[in-house]
Amino acid sequence: MNADCLFCKIIDQKIPSEKVYEDKEVYAFKDIHPKAPFHILIVPRTHIDSLAKIDEKNITLLNPIFLAATKIAKQEGFLEKGFRTVFNCNREGGQLVYHLHLHLLAGKQLGGAMGA
Repeated sequence: MNADCLFCKIIDQKIPSEKVYEDKEVYAFKDIHPKAPFHILIVPRTHIDSLAKIDEKNITLLNPIFLAATKIAKQEGFLEKGFRTVFNCNREGGQLVYHLHLHLLAGKQLGGAMGA
């Protein structure tokens, strides 16, 4: 954990969030600025700044994130209808909080270009 990280504080319940899912590897909560009717963030409990920091030593952090995305999509009824997942990476990639997180968006037709 990183004491200065917003998402680490959310995981530690020092900052409130609307939890959607959690297990021993990840914590998922509703985005406070949703871009779709259903927009959550899936965050590994282990702090890592961004996708750019994934390497051979920590690649296994991604597995529970993707597994949680599938479980949540099924739990919420979006598995068959469809959903979008997005990692924003570093400043020009649109990352605002430097703790690796996956956006899961659903609940409407998600067309158009990414980033638009």
